[in-house]
Order: sequence, then C-alpha cells, then structure tokens
Amino acid sequence: MKRFIEGANRDQGTLFPERLDDFIAEDNPVRVIDVFVDELDLSGLGFKVTPEVTGRPGYHPAILLKLYIYGYLNRVQSSRRLEREAQRNVELMWLTGRLTPDFKTIADFRKDSGVAIRNVCREFVVLCRRLDLFRQALVAVDGSKFKAVNNRDRNFTPAKMKRRMEQLNQSIARYLGQLDTADRQEPDVAEARTARLQEKIAALVEQMQELEQLEGKLQEAPDGQLSLTDPDARSMKTRGNGIVGYNVQAAVDTENHLIVAHEVTNVGTDRDQLAPMAEQAREAMGMEHLTAVADRGYYKSEQLLACEESGITTILPKPLTSNNPSKGFFARDDFRYVPASNEYRCPAGERLIWRYRRSEGGRILDVYWSSACPRCQMKPQCTSGVQRRITRWEHEDVLDAAQRRLDHAPESMRLRRQTVEHPFGTLKAWMGSTHFLTKTLPRVRTEMSLHVLAYNLKRMLAILGARPLMAALRA
Repeated sequence: MKRFIEGANRDQGTLFPERLDDFIAEDNPVRVIDVFVDELDLSGLGFKVTPEVTGRPGYHPAILLKLYIYGYLNRVQSSRRLEREAQRNVELMWLTGRLTPDFKTIADFRKDSGVAIRNVCREFVVLCRRLDLFRQALVAVDGSKFKAVNNRDRNFTPAKMKRRMEQLNQSIARYLGQLDTADRQEPDVAEARTARLQEKIAALVEQMQELEQLEGKLQEAPDGQLSLTDPDARSMKTRGNGIVGYNVQAAVDTENHLIVAHEVTNVGTDRDQLAPMAEQAREAMGMEHLTAVADRGYYKSEQLLACEESGITTILPKPLTSNNPSKGFFARDDFRYVPASNEYRCPAGERLIWRYRRSEGGRILDVYWSSACPRCQMKPQCTSGVQRRITRWEHEDVLDAAQRRLDHAPESMRLRRQTVEHPFGTLKAWMGSTHFLTKTLPRVRTEMSLHVLAYNLKRMLAILGARPLMAALRA
C-alpha cells in the first residue's frame, strides 16, 4: 500500500464532535431549508399546528415539511427512502433533531397536507418577488407530459378496447384450431396438449369477460377513457408512442429561469391553458402588465382575446391548419385586410367586400368575397368553387396584433425554448423513469409542487448563495 492514501483503522477509537451542528457547514443548503420553514406561517398556509389533546403525540408539520423539501432537493422522493435517510443521514439528523418518523407517517403527511404544501410553493415565489428577482415582465409558457403510476395496458379507450377484444378472439380461435390438431395425436400426447390448451382458452375467456365489464364502465366515462391504476391518468400523445400520464404546465421567467406558476391537468392539449397560466404568472409576479411567450400549441383565438382583455401581451406563432397551399391554392395570408374600408385585397388586386355576418361555434364571423372571381385569370390558383370566400372573426385584430409582435420579435421563440424547456428536462431527470409516484390528480399536484419548490430553491441557491438567501429569509 505504499504511495497511496490510506484510510483510518476501523478499530481506532474516535472522538466525534460533541455537537451535531459541527458536521453541517455554514453554507450547507440544509440550513436554508431550516430557516425557510421556520420563517413560514404554517397555520396560515393550512397546516395543522395544534395537536390533539388526547392520543399519542404526533410530529410537528415543520419537521415533516423540512424532511420532504430536503428529500426532493436531493432526489429522494419515496417515503420509504426518506425513512431510511432520516435514520442514517447526518444532515437529516441535524434538520429533524434526530427524529425518525416511519414511512407511513411521512406518506400520510404528503397525502393529507396537499393544499398547504402547494401554498408553500407559492410562498417561495412570493419571496422571490420580494427580492426583486422579477424585474422583467416576461414569461415563457409551455407544457410537458409526465408519466403516471398507470401502465399503458391498464388504460383503455374505445379503440384500445376494440383492438384488445379482437386480439383475444383471434387467440381463442387459434387455440381452438390447435385443439382439433391435438385430438389427432397419440392419446398420451393429446391429453397433455389438450389440458394445456384448455387452460389457455379458459384464461382468455376470463380476460374477455373482464373486458366486457370494463367496456360498460368505459361507456360511462365522460371523456371516453378508463384508467385502472390511477383513475385520473389519461392517455396522451407525445412525439414517441404516447404515454399515460398528466400534462404539466409551467410559466418560467426569462431572466432567472424561476418557475413562477405551474399547474397539472389531465387534458392532453395545451389550447385552453394560455390565459390561465399567464394570469397565474402575472398574479405570482405582482405585475400589472405581462408578456407571455408560447408555442403554436397554445394558439386559440378565445385564449388570445382573454389575455388581451386582462392586460397580458401574447407572442406565439399561428398554426398552419389550412390545406389550400397543399392543393396549390393561395393561403389566407395572401389576402391583405384593409381596415379603412373593411375589405380584403386578393393577390390579383381585386376587392373582397363585406357581405354578411354569421355565428359559428359561438363566434361572430364576417364573410367577404369578390364578384370578379368567376372571370379572374388567377382563379385556378385561388379556389375550385364559384368564389374564394374569406371569413374574419369580429376580434381578428387581436390575432393580427399577435402576429405583428411575432414578426417584429422572431427571436422570442428561441428565448421561449431556452427558458422553459430546460426546467422540464431537469425535473424529469430528478424524477427518474417513473416520474410521478402518487395517484389521482390532487396528490399528483402536491407532488409536482414539491418538485417545483425544490427546483426554485436550487435556482435561488445558485443565484444568491446560501448565506445571502438565509439573510433574506430572516429579513
């Protein structure tokens, strides 16, 4: 063992420091967690801080909250793993005063204190606002799909149910054919093979009966989906094969990359999430006016109008949903609107004047066309009908303004991608391959709040440092 660093002898007596505090450095993040929780008004946030008069004494919610924040900050989310860490981790011994709650107590705290834990996450954002970290009234909004505790085989839609029943019927038919073949074999071979095939057929018939029972429940489901393990989880499309999980929304400030607002839904699309997320972000940041940048998945005219009416400026691209360019026809953007005369100008220079107004899907639409279409030389490039008709929403100016803002600031899309996609990647790396550990939407929202709180806390430690952050918490 020459020329190598040698360890201490295991049999050598050692005098450990008399104080547990000597093991924890002054800038250790665990001290930040301790100060942050001690400065919270736990009762006002919704925690039960008054113990029962009778019965065995319980743990103070501050102890369990510190335990969870430490766990999520260090990628230890399981209640059983937290139980083990509390028994052997020196930092947790210091943080909890050497208390070692069992895993059931730890899990029940997260289950029963969901609203209060989510309030703690919001309270940390209020702290960031108090420290003047939101100087730019600009956020990036995006959503990402997270896996639930529900296997894809335990989630059913009408198409999945039909496909599964067809597979079972084909398997039963195949085994019945093999039974006929087995009857022609030698008696001892035929008996063994027949018994095995009959067992398989009986198992398939039992599965078919279970699917028939589930089909009745599926028909009663309002959204046409049924999940057996986590009833709130839903099948959602992704760039891969799709997952059964939840759609997590986040609004991230573009300066310090802090998550100022988040929400968990089981709706697979983002089209109805822009206005709610932008409003949550503005309230959390304490801004009168806010600019929200999002991708084309959030584009919905009613959502843009709602943002405009509440003083939120939106920047996002319009999705290309028209089939006209693929047919060789002019796109709608090739027709220029003239506000002064309330008419459109087509690529041939003709005027498409206002004709009438109609209601469609709760929206008021104005209809425009030109009488010159039948004799226009460019008609084959424009439409296959009698006239090329253009419809305009009564609040179309809101959509036009959003497009102009994007045209003048095309770098906003790159800024959005650099800002909001990194937190999602980081959170998924922390969660591991299984993502959520809890079931049902309320508990998943609580779990996500703990992840967001840990992410924001780590960002604050990187921005300010442990000691300045503790000083700010005590101020």
